[in-house]
Amino acid sequence: MVDSTDRAFVGNHQFGMGYEPTYSGANSLFRRQYSRDLDGVDIVAWGVPYDLSVTNRPGCRFGPRGIRAASTNLAWDGGPWFWEFDPFEKLRMVDYGDCTFDPGFPTEIPETIYEEAKGILASGALLLTMGGDHSVTEPVLRAQAERYGPISLIQIDAHSDTWEENPRRFDHGSMFYHAAQDGILDAEHSVQAGLRTYNAKSHGFNTLTAEFVHEQGVAATVERIKQVVGDRPAYLTFDIDALDPAFAPGTGTPVCGGLSTWQAMSLIRKLGGVNLIGADVVEVSPPFDHAEITALAGATILLEMICLIASKK
Repeated sequence: MVDSTDRAFVGNHQFGMGYEPTYSGANSLFRRQYSRDLDGVDIVAWGVPYDLSVTNRPGCRFGPRGIRAASTNLAWDGGPWFWEFDPFEKLRMVDYGDCTFDPGFPTEIPETIYEEAKGILASGALLLTMGGDHSVTEPVLRAQAERYGPISLIQIDAHSDTWEENPRRFDHGSMFYHAAQDGILDAEHSVQAGLRTYNAKSHGFNTLTAEFVHEQGVAATVERIKQVVGDRPAYLTFDIDALDPAFAPGTGTPVCGGLSTWQAMSLIRKLGGVNLIGADVVEVSPPFDHAEITALAGATILLEMICLIASKK
């Protein structure tokens, strides 16, 4: 029974979920081993506990911690329902811990995130990021674009995050506008799905409103995403406020009329064939959560992403 608790530290488990009581032990993501040795690793889970760029309710700096804690409820032997396999028998994943930065020097933080992401990506592993507010995605994309060139973005979100601004700010509502202007993103071959806030300018991004998803269905939404993205390198970013506040109350800028959790899960499951190079879940704010509803949704979305990647093995 030596390895039955605190498997994040003492468990000798390169592959497979194993067993640990959900209510005890160190809260690594899905009980994966905490490690910064990336030799032979397929996926790196990494937290960026930053929320200095929020425009409404703060607290998503606690997102990585909350997601990890909720993920213990999903780390069962045999793997998750629907997929019918244990993704960690196909892929080796470690929890890298959190990005380290000094909030006393806020203008230096984006570069710190970029440099740490770049170092992780140099290992050849796929980077799975937990925010933090949505601004943390931009420096990660910058590191990814150095490897792949302009990237197709699959953004599941209530907001476009393409607000045009001058002078430039590090903000969670404008970073994709700047990323497209900088040549990091290929807006023509990017899709924003689940939107339900007004922005007069699309800046070349393909947008699918929440109403489109509700009325046309998940299958039609995914078909459109695949048409736009094709086989180009694609990055999947999931803002938890894409979900209706009934399913994700713990977020900084909740918007009514959003997706249900099952719609989001189904959408991700149907993205097979997409050339996914990285992914993240952002804007989980535990201080505004109730009964871990939002944190559990965030962890579940991450597990669906991992299973999607593992299904290609």
